[in-house]
Amino acid sequence: MNSPVDNAGFDLAAMEHIDSLYGYALTLTRDATEAEDLVQETYVRAASAANHPDADSNLKGWLFVIMRNAWLNHLRHKNSGPRFVELDLGEPSTVETQENPHVVYLRKLERQQVRDAIERLPHALREIVVLRDIEGFSYQEIATVLDCPAGTVMSRLGRARGKLRKMLEPRIRRIDYGLAKEG
Repeated sequence: MNSPVDNAGFDLAAMEHIDSLYGYALTLTRDATEAEDLVQETYVRAASAANHPDADSNLKGWLFVIMRNAWLNHLRHKNSGPRFVELDLGEPSTVETQENPHVVYLRKLERQQVRDAIERLPHALREIVVLRDIEGFSYQEIATVLDCPAGTVMSRLGRARGKLRKMLEPRIRRIDYGLAKEG
């Protein structure tokens, strides 16, 4: 059994990942309130686990596995699909606010279009994109979280990026034509 000192160290280390876990929870649940509940459930399950990971192991990956399993259990009981909430609702940086307002607007529009495209991906592909490109997990870490081979992760990520490219291609063409007319 872990001592109170060990638990305090674990609690501090686990809290370092709360933002990443919340972002992933939003991707899974598509609802801010459910995402908060899922993060809380993840921490409760992690704290009460008999075997915490060692200090040199991948605590973040372990927490993501717990979260995904908790979500899958929730879906089994609820028996309905998830709803989506924005991935990033952050405020513009001070650099953006000092730039040309038109450029700031175009960047914000571009971010929104990318978020919308990710949102339209099938769940399995969206989950891989979020874990790899937003959360920065390695292929092996994603394979551990999703309980599938790393090769499956790579092929799904390739398919997801291809679909995103096709969804965003008309927007890219419009921008290219717009630049050609101005130049």
